[in-house]
Amino acid sequence: MAKNNDKYKANKEFLQVKGAREHNLKNIDVKIPRNTLTVITGLSGSGKSSLAFDTIYAEGQRRYVESLSAYARQFLGLMEKPDVDFIEGLSPAISIEQRGTPKNPRSTVGTVTEVYDYLRLLFARIGVPHCIKCGQPITQQTVEQIVDSVLTFEEGTRMMVLAPLVRGKKGEHKDIIEEARREGFVRLRIDDKVIEADSDIELDKKKKHTIEAVVDRLVVKSKSKRRLADSVETALKMGQGTVLINIKNKDLLFSEQFACLNCHISYEEPSPRMFSFNSPFGACQVCDGLGQRMEIDPDLVVPDTALSINDGAIRPWGGAEMSNWYRYML
Repeated sequence: MAKNNDKYKANKEFLQVKGAREHNLKNIDVKIPRNTLTVITGLSGSGKSSLAFDTIYAEGQRRYVESLSAYARQFLGLMEKPDVDFIEGLSPAISIEQRGTPKNPRSTVGTVTEVYDYLRLLFARIGVPHCIKCGQPITQQTVEQIVDSVLTFEEGTRMMVLAPLVRGKKGEHKDIIEEARREGFVRLRIDDKVIEADSDIELDKKKKHTIEAVVDRLVVKSKSKRRLADSVETALKMGQGTVLINIKNKDLLFSEQFACLNCHISYEEPSPRMFSFNSPFGACQVCDGLGQRMEIDPDLVVPDTALSINDGAIRPWGGAEMSNWYRYML
């Protein structure tokens, strides 16, 4: 019994290959430690790729695909079983193709291998959002809580209840505008401008647009609580769980799903694009997702302020050996 436990423990610590004969491999046995970075080296034609890709990866991918349902397997190509006696301690594997380094900074190992897509989906689906101010987990909001938050403003303050229909998407959106008309909405706010719904609306299909339906315009009063609640319910239904309250020229986003009750801040539902540096919804607003900024350093342009232009104060112009073209331009 003790020997069996030791063998099981060994299988957990090592990936063991017995009798690999794929391509030019000559019935070799390999024992590779798990949870480490292992490099396979050797002369050209010695069987490095045959061991790594055609044996270990092929068997890992085959086992993974076989564990899926019959419906899922029809969309994936099943690799043939490699010529090997057995492989122990093998987990589902991925293979990263050897390519030249892409020159586009938006293309990384994660995007090329599509691992990044799975990570974005993972964070969007199982991630727990927290408030950026108090750090508490974001909870759902009811209509009553939304109304109570709005009524904390000073009485007499004018506001608009808006139902988000489109947020930052390209297109003419004629079907959405027509649907809002059929629902009886008199006004729409398109790209921060309130216009009549029955007017001629022509949008540039090549540009991104934001469209909201104006559900109600009213004044903050305790007596208007019922009317505000009805308007919020209508906006939540049209906006698929979100509502915008424009008050004091500021938009307050409320959601039935994600909001902080302590700080009265609402958030959108996490989506994969929020975790993408290639999307404006997830990219850093400073570097646009590139991780660096191109800026001019004045100290590098003029390293010595005591020099004149003729003596080479402007370093990119070549110092004292400045070309005649620059002198002519000066």
